[in-house]
Amino acid sequence: MTATRNSATKDSEPLSSTVDHLLEECRMVLPGIQALFGFQLIAVFNQPFWDKFTDTQRVIHFMALSVIAVAIALVMTPAAYHRQAERETVSHGFVRLASRLLLWSMFPLLTGICLDFYLIASLIFKSTEVGVALAALLSLTFFVLWFVLPRTTALQDYLRR
Repeated sequence: MTATRNSATKDSEPLSSTVDHLLEECRMVLPGIQALFGFQLIAVFNQPFWDKFTDTQRVIHFMALSVIAVAIALVMTPAAYHRQAERETVSHGFVRLASRLLLWSMFPLLTGICLDFYLIASLIFKSTEVGVALAALLSLTFFVLWFVLPRTTALQDYLRR
């Protein structure tokens, strides 16, 4: 009975549609990451960055900038790979690779956002402890929404109804 219900509610789509959807997901994520990266770059050229941040905080910002750059590379890799290695075809291997790259990009993205969030919270509240606590809370929120929620059986059962 369960197998019948699952097959009735979950139809597998053609491979070409799967690739289209996957590449579209990458295209949706990329502008946001690039905008964040741009703001991170601009911060360095503003005087308050040098006046209000300590050397350690500037290094933390550089670390955040670096991991966001890694996230951009991971999100852009499926399109570059497809264009060069499987230009005229689609394959299950490509879908697996691209899905993993997109998923892996979420870890450096989460890290970069939370590092910069820590810096901003520390400046606003004038407290490293508050900055750490708020960044940890944000990190936990991202982790639950991005990695726990999609694997929650109860939610999946609810969505199948």
